Amino acid sequence: MSLIRILYVGGPTAVIEIGPWRLITDPTFDPPGKRYFFGWGTASRKLHGPAIEFSKLGPIDAVLLSHDHHADNLDRAGRQLLPEMGAVVTTEASARRLGAGARGLAPWGTTVLQATGRRPIEITATPCRHGPRGSAPIVGQVTGFSLTWECQSHGSLWLSGDTVLFAGLHDVARRTRVSAAVLNLGGVTFPWLSGPLRYTLNADEAIELCREINPRSVVPLHFEGWKHFREPRDTAIGKFDASPFRDRTHWLARGATIEIDV
Repeated sequence: MSLIRILYVGGPTAVIEIGPWRLITDPTFDPPGKRYFFGWGTASRKLHGPAIEFSKLGPIDAVLLSHDHHADNLDRAGRQLLPEMGAVVTTEASARRLGAGARGLAPWGTTVLQATGRRPIEITATPCRHGPRGSAPIVGQVTGFSLTWECQSHGSLWLSGDTVLFAGLHDVARRTRVSAAVLNLGGVTFPWLSGPLRYTLNADEAIELCREINPRSVVPLHFEGWKHFREPRDTAIGKFDASPFRDRTHWLARGATIEIDV
């Protein structure tokens, strides 16, 4: 048995405890109310601040940063706090921009977290497409992460990153035995720029993906807290409740913690 703990801070941000390791996803710690510009005429306002201040989270050993160039995944406070969070694992482009020893991974590249007296964690970057076909030059590089370590009972811990359903996620299903899936939802759209075209998973796509990867547990993130998240929490819950994954999906309140066997 290998139990992990996930603390939901808000938006895409969660603290994941794997034994003595403490990892954080996409750090966002700004207060609500600010407006952010993402480029190409896109913008959004932050609606919720973090449920827990960074100073109260305790030590962080590493950051799993899907990308650095959108403020709903790394906001101003999160960026300022990065030096206090240990190793940063991200895309190759983000690592070049961040510098300071950030570890940049190409899709299916790997790195290992190691420390004396701790079991190492292998981190493998998994593909993302953060928008419709052909949008990569606009939206930039994004990555997901598959985490493996000794004594896992059922498979990897997989974090989707910001992505829509595309061929690269089918590769994840073929190449990775996923026990727990942390999925970034929200059904992001920018109607004034690209109409109904989406930039993250909605619940329907996430359910279709789960039919392929068949995870034992699903933990949604990135579905509330920003104005450009278009699919409300209750809508997404209703769709998962009508799916075969109803009893496997854990919708955390901000500030709540769950233990999962992986």
